[in-house]
Amino acid sequence: MAVPKRRNSKARARKGRTHWKTAAPTLVRCGQCNALKPAHYVCPECGYYARRPAVAVAEEN
Repeated sequence: MAVPKRRNSKARARKGRTHWKTAAPTLVRCGQCNALKPAHYVCPECGYYARRPAVAVAEEN
């Protein structure tokens, strides 16, 4: 296994981490109600998944 011959400086070590970023979650339109939701999740607005009812959504008053 490769082992560094010399210690990396703080600046050099941090330069390697510059591209470690979190990606924004991918949002898609619900096929039933057209609301934005995360891909492969039940729609929180209407409770549908893949155009089929999956869960009952409580009505807000």
